[in-house]
Amino acid sequence: MAKKTGKTVEWTVDIGIPAKEREAIAEGLSRLLADTYTLYLTTHNFHWNVTGPQFNTLHTMFMAQYTELWNAVDPIAERIRALGFPAPGSYAAFGKLSGLPDAPSVPPKATKMTEILAKGHEAVARTARSVFELAEAASDQPSADLLTQRMDIHEKTAWMLRAMLAE
Repeated sequence: MAKKTGKTVEWTVDIGIPAKEREAIAEGLSRLLADTYTLYLTTHNFHWNVTGPQFNTLHTMFMAQYTELWNAVDPIAERIRALGFPAPGSYAAFGKLSGLPDAPSVPPKATKMTEILAKGHEAVARTARSVFELAEAASDQPSADLLTQRMDIHEKTAWMLRAMLAE
């Protein structure tokens, strides 16, 4: 059902999840979107600025990682929209929502880059896990599925980055 308010049309969302639960999930997914985008920017920054003996390995790895992150933002934003809420999409909004720090203003050494990214992936996995609890409690299987996939990817990526730091 649609109702016109001014120049916009608002739709009533009735997908079997009460509005309050949909809003809480959408807010959590907005944090996940902001974290994912922030990690994407940091990873892309490090791809451009990595130097040292592991240059080729890390340059290639970071490209695969930032590409995966870039491809993740759209499904997260679209799920927020499917729940009936606007998806954040500005640097200002992401800055307020993300729990991750911005990329360092001066590119660190390759080992520090790897450490920062490992911690970033762990943090995004924690964000996804916290939202998963809300989705599961509301029987929101599409959001739970999306979150499960994100947790798996971030946990594996963090593990691979940590493995690069092992001596």
